[in-house]
Amino acid sequence: MFQKSSQPSQFARLFVVAASAAILALGLAGCQTSGPADVTGSIGSVGEKQAGPRVDLATARQQHRANPKDVNAALQYGKALRANGQKSQAVAVLEQAAVANPGNQALLAGYGRALADNGNFQQALDVLARAHSPEDPDWRILSVQGASLDQLGRFDEARQYYSSALKIAPDEPTVLSNLGLSYVLSKDLPRAEETLRRAHSLAPSDQRIRGNLALIVGLQGRAAEAETIARADLPPAEASANVANLKRLLARKDVSDARAEARKISAPATRPAE
Repeated sequence: MFQKSSQPSQFARLFVVAASAAILALGLAGCQTSGPADVTGSIGSVGEKQAGPRVDLATARQQHRANPKDVNAALQYGKALRANGQKSQAVAVLEQAAVANPGNQALLAGYGRALADNGNFQQALDVLARAHSPEDPDWRILSVQGASLDQLGRFDEARQYYSSALKIAPDEPTVLSNLGLSYVLSKDLPRAEETLRRAHSLAPSDQRIRGNLALIVGLQGRAAEAETIARADLPPAEASANVANLKRLLARKDVSDARAEARKISAPATRPAE
């Protein structure tokens, strides 16, 4: 059963554990640099392909050690560390670089993203607030600020940030995906489904958004439809793997409890504010 408190419910924690900072959107280490940006993560393991080439860790480390004060080298090294699962090390590297380059907004964005990725959500919010200004807001940063607020259980505040991001980048699928996952965390599965369907229609090749949608559909008891979404337009082997992962997630006891609770939600789905 869901717990009525300001903190994320057991259902929410299931998704957070499943994907490790699952609902953090665009990787800000790539923001305002020449490197590619990461895209929104998945709440499950259905379709978790990474977008863009992965930065080689050894190369990034060597470049950073050659010039520890270089902003781009620090950002690339932090990104490589995160991709390698070394999240706390990424925080340390980017914190040191931020001290050496105070006021560099691209670096603050990367540092804030690393903090959020490491679960330091309040600290991430403090850093990200300095990574852009109200006069020149960055929708990518707004989206990560929203995701961090979601992880703190501050859902209404989070959606204000998503709304602001969507005013700058209308129909941006990664922001819509984070908004959809925000509705998941507050147990509004019908609205989560509608928002994720919209994100999927705008980015049909993004397998993490597809995986999120499939899982939400499955949680509402429509397993066959969820499997169809999970395997659509994929090679047979990959489709089978996605369906197997989907079934594994839906079979978990916590998810079963959440699905039963979801049946009690009767509010109709509505489009998110833009």
